[in-house]
Amino acid sequence: MLRREFLGVMGGAAATWPFAARAQQPERMRRIGVLMPSREDTQGKARLAALREGLQKLGWVEGRNIQIDYRWAPQGDQLQPAAKELVSLAPELILVQSDPATAALRRETWTIPIVFVSVGDPIGGGFIQSMARPAANATGFTNFESSIGGKWLELLKEVAPGVKRALVILQTETPANAAFLRAAEAAAPTLQVTLTAPSVHNATEIEAAVNAFAAEPSGGLVVMPHPVTASNRDVIIGLAAQHRLPAVYPFRFFAQSGGLVSYGIDQMEHFRRAGDYINRILKGEKPGDLPTQASTKFELAVNLKTAKALGIDLPPALLGRADEVIE
Repeated sequence: MLRREFLGVMGGAAATWPFAARAQQPERMRRIGVLMPSREDTQGKARLAALREGLQKLGWVEGRNIQIDYRWAPQGDQLQPAAKELVSLAPELILVQSDPATAALRRETWTIPIVFVSVGDPIGGGFIQSMARPAANATGFTNFESSIGGKWLELLKEVAPGVKRALVILQTETPANAAFLRAAEAAAPTLQVTLTAPSVHNATEIEAAVNAFAAEPSGGLVVMPHPVTASNRDVIIGLAAQHRLPAVYPFRFFAQSGGLVSYGIDQMEHFRRAGDYINRILKGEKPGDLPTQASTKFELAVNLKTAKALGIDLPPALLGRADEVIE
């Protein structure tokens, strides 16, 4: 080989080496945190699967180019320490579920970007300034407008027209729950229903409230969305069956677990969509510039087996518009 040709070959090889070396470099690992109510709950696992699905469609694969630090705190005294610990890990972003958990995170950081899901009242909770321009370090997806409280009460009357008293199971310290209750109270006189709404924090308080309420006839239950009600759904559904109380719930998984009727958002869709906001923030966008999005899709689910056990004939019109009929 001529010297000139040899040098040309060597020069070409040298030019390609940096590119080959760069191609073999591992992807930069990005780090985010997740704060959710329950690790063992089947719904929690399904939500995380939906989140991973949303992220993977955008090229983020856990263990390859993204590390996710999880913290679990059902409620009460465990929540703030879990939020504090997660913030101490200094993730680039934190995904959080529920109003109480988002409030706990906001007490720990105003700088780490936060993407929230299943939050009822982000403005009332002080998480954002407006839906269109959050103007802070948090944005995400809301589950219900406050008016839904009246709609749940209307649904209870549609399912069981004889109901004259309703026990609202909620935690009034949560601004979103308080707003839902005000909407239900506004609708109650027209529906000729008297409301009882003690604030509950655990299974013991829920059991005491339902047992006391069930001592009088013509009652029904309206269950508000909250980690306390979600984590104690089997207790609530069992008490409703025991006392033969018609009940309306905020999410489909309540009806799938044996609840009579549910009307609410598709939470899995929120977790999939959260992947888009995580992707955009990791690529440099600010959470305060990303509009907080309200739910547009609602699901109605009815459980015919539970209706039969309670001796309730569900209206044909209700069955006709149900997204899921559980038999």
